[in-house]
Order: sequence, then structure tokens, then C-alpha cells
Amino acid sequence: MGRVIHTGQAIVDIVLHISQLPERGGDIFADRFELTAGGGFNVMAAARRAGAEVVYAGQMGRGPLAAIVRHALAGEGIELSGAEPIDEDSGFSVAFVEQNAERTFVSTRGAETHQRAESLNKVVLADGDVIYVSGYSLVHSDSCQTLVTWLSGLREGERGVRVVVDPSPVIADIPDRAWDVLMQRANIWSLNERETRLALERCGGTPTGDALSDASAFASKVPGAVVSRLGAQGAIVVQGGALTRVPAYPVTSVDSNGAGDAHTGYLCALLAGGEHDLVGAVHMANIAAAVAVTREGPATAPALVEVQGYAHTAK
Repeated sequence: MGRVIHTGQAIVDIVLHISQLPERGGDIFADRFELTAGGGFNVMAAARRAGAEVVYAGQMGRGPLAAIVRHALAGEGIELSGAEPIDEDSGFSVAFVEQNAERTFVSTRGAETHQRAESLNKVVLADGDVIYVSGYSLVHSDSCQTLVTWLSGLREGERGVRVVVDPSPVIADIPDRAWDVLMQRANIWSLNERETRLALERCGGTPTGDALSDASAFASKVPGAVVSRLGAQGAIVVQGGALTRVPAYPVTSVDSNGAGDAHTGYLCALLAGGEHDLVGAVHMANIAAAVAVTREGPATAPALVEVQGYAHTAK
């Protein structure tokens, strides 16, 4: 049994539910709000609920926001790498959620963007560990340089460790040097349909707009496997030249926020838990993401026993 080593960024989410954005210079009152740990925390919470041991190797800070993050990590039983925090508070993201479900975000940069080598080097990798890498960590110069250097130092197949890369919506902003390292070190890519197209373009390919074709074309340009998430349409798995369409679990969506985090967190956890069938792991991740969207909030991944129950009834 391995662990999920999360190298991303846990921050605080401030979610404001409003009727609509005010005119420029205007002011309105929110109908309700949420103040909670977010960002990379959502993936870690999903992996933990899937039964994995999870280690946060991102950079921690000091201050009231960092305390929220630390409390949430402890509440899920997520271990810190043991590195000393820096004298800067965690960053936060303000999400304006309108009644029509439109979302607008404004984010800050905090301690998590100043990744130090110590937070990564404190983690002693072991057989079966799964390293999760987020594109968000690679668009901040300090974190990018530290993470790229660390990933470059990993020997291929070191102690059975696998690297899962989620390039995230900022995929186009990942520096070329970091992208080259991801191309070399990623064992599994987890992307949504838009990100798959952008990834294909970064590799010199030409997207067709067909999800299966684009996933297959991207997979032909990378040494690792590709998991392309299609939301309510399920997912596509391409490995060893073979393409498999994995159907979604049908549900009525209430809030799609965090579905990708639930999917990727479950995928990492199942792989760390010894699952060797990538298609089978994606099938379970599809169910986890489906259950998550039936609940409001970003960190709504279900417990493993729930997913197993739905998987049993789906057969």
C-alpha cells in the first residue's frame, strides 16, 4: 500500500452566493457565504475518503488563513511533510456564485506559492507512492523552480513511485521547461476535455474537437497513460495504444464544483492502494465524481463505502 503525496497548493476558499455581480463600482450583499479550505485540499480530502494515506508536501505558512487550512487537513487525517512553515499567511480565492450558476474568481498568492525544497525533501518516498502534481504549482516562479528541480531528480520508476499530473485550467501558462519535465516524468495524465485539447496543442498536435480523437492523439505523444474526463459523458482512458470509453454514473447534478478534484483524488488513492487496472480505477473515480456533484460545495467526495455500494448496484 502506497501513499498519495500531494505537491500542490492548499488555500482558503471564500464563496459568496449572490443574485448577480453588481455593476462596476456597485455593492451588493451576499445571500450566504462559505469560508473553507480549498484548492489542493479538495483533491487530498477525496483521496483520504477513498482510504489512502495522504501527505501534504506543499508549503505551509503562518496566520489565520493557514490555521484554517491546517485545521481542515487535520480533520481529514492528512499528514504534513514536517517542513517548517514560512512567515507568510496562506492565500485565498474569492468565488462569486450567481443564481444562474455562473462563477467568477479572484485569487491571491500566499505561502503556498513559495514552495521550499525542504517540504518535498522531507518526504521519504516508498514503493507504491503516488505523487500528485498540479499545474497551479507551476505558474508561480518559486514553486515551479522547486518542484521542477525535485521532479527532475526522481529516477524513472524510483521505488515503484508513479506521478499523476493534473495540468488544471492554467495549462497554457505552465512554463516550457516545466512542461518538458512533466512530459518526461508523468506516468498518468488526468485532464478534462478542454485541457486535453490544449495539451495536444502544446505537443504540436492539432485538435479536432472530437474527445476520443484528441485524447488518443495526445496519448500518442506522451510515454504515460491519459485519462480524459468528460463530465456527464464519463471518461476516456488511453494506455498502450488502446482506448477505452468508461461510462459515467448517471445522477442529477446539483453543484459541479469540485467534480474533477473528486475524480483525480479517487484515482490517485486507488492507484496507491494497489489497483493495477487503470480502467477499473477510473470507473470508481467516475462514480465518486458523480456522487460529489449531487452535493453542494467543492470538497464533497464521498466515502469509499458509498462508492463501492453504487458500483455494486451499477453492475
